Amino acid sequence: MLEELALTHELPRVLLDWRQLSKLKGTYTDALVEAMDPATDRIHTSYQLAAASTGRLASSDPNLQNIPIRTETGRQIRQAFIPADGHVLISADYSQIELRLLAHIGDIPELKRAFAAGLDIHAATASEMFNVPLAEMDPETRRRAKAINFGIVYGISAFGLANQLGIDQGEAGAYIRTYFERFPGIRAYMDAMKAKVRETGRVETLFGRRIHIPAILSKSAAERAFGERAAINAPIQGAAADIIRRAMVRMPGALEAAGLSGVKMLLQVHDELVFEAPEAEAGRAIAVIRRVMEGAAEPAVALSVPLVVDARAAGNWDEAH
Repeated sequence: MLEELALTHELPRVLLDWRQLSKLKGTYTDALVEAMDPATDRIHTSYQLAAASTGRLASSDPNLQNIPIRTETGRQIRQAFIPADGHVLISADYSQIELRLLAHIGDIPELKRAFAAGLDIHAATASEMFNVPLAEMDPETRRRAKAINFGIVYGISAFGLANQLGIDQGEAGAYIRTYFERFPGIRAYMDAMKAKVRETGRVETLFGRRIHIPAILSKSAAERAFGERAAINAPIQGAAADIIRRAMVRMPGALEAAGLSGVKMLLQVHDELVFEAPEAEAGRAIAVIRRVMEGAAEPAVALSVPLVVDARAAGNWDEAH
């Protein structure tokens, strides 16, 4: 309600801004300063290896996986994360790994071709859905395809997509139907995962790790529906978690073998790894980091789409991301 009123009235906008700033101050700036180790002048987080059924790591005391990035004010907090003198921070992030894994697991030829060619996947999806040539793609059409791309593996509904795009529910439903018509392999994958979880109560990642979904056995229809959505997403998010864990295990040895023992892995934020490196070694370190991360699925799984890692070095975490 406040967000609607803020469109036409100043006071609700001021209240929303105050709420955001108050949360940033209490949850992040004040709390992070208090969490700083006086002996090292650094913040040390803890990781839980089995906190999420998908295999994602969870950070706590403090949680460094939820430092804001979507707003300008939030990004200013990331600018406070800096390396030691003479060093830089390196952020290495898997590019659209869940969509790439969906293309592989669901065997989606159109998405595979787009990733293999290095195309803008959201523009390519929009082109397939709306018959718009890539050269004539407009930002709004791409934005709509992007919302569907990211929402589809979480079981986004017409209601949810309508709210996200600011369109009516009928139009959103038509977009979703068009998406499944143009990419029938995605619907086949989703139906297969629903059938599997109803039959066995679990799904598996590409690496054979089982993910149990007890909600599918609930007497509540809403909870069973949640279990079906989880079954669709878990093999994809779980495979992404498996891949980055494999990269993390291999990374110290690869850096040492390359004569980069001064490069330290500091942080994992889901699909991103953050390192500290001597400034003079940043270029070589990025090359090794990319090689290890992009090849982390091998030899256990031969992916039919390339994994791509975006990596850069800078003087703070925000500029490196």
